[in-house]
Amino acid sequence: MELMKRRIELGQMNTDDLWSLHIELTQLLQERIQAEKLELEQRLKALKAPVEGRRSYPPVSPQFRNPNKPSEMWSGRGKQPRWLVAQLKSGRKIDDFRIKKTANR
Repeated sequence: MELMKRRIELGQMNTDDLWSLHIELTQLLQERIQAEKLELEQRLKALKAPVEGRRSYPPVSPQFRNPNKPSEMWSGRGKQPRWLVAQLKSGRKIDDFRIKKTANR
């Protein structure tokens, strides 16, 4: 109902007034679109920020040790090291290489 009243009012306006209203509306829309665009860009920037940097992981203690070369250790994460793969293929079990936890560790 109210929309019909507005259309009738606009229909009764002269061309100069309609043109002035058009310019005013265009400027208002541009300002609002610019403000929304800026807000969306800031939100997108905030969403991208954590993804760009690599997440830090806490240090992981070694869980397995090479008995032939004690300096070679593996945490149990990621790809198994070559020394462990070779030992497992020869028939040994992974628990044979597990580092024993002591009371003060």
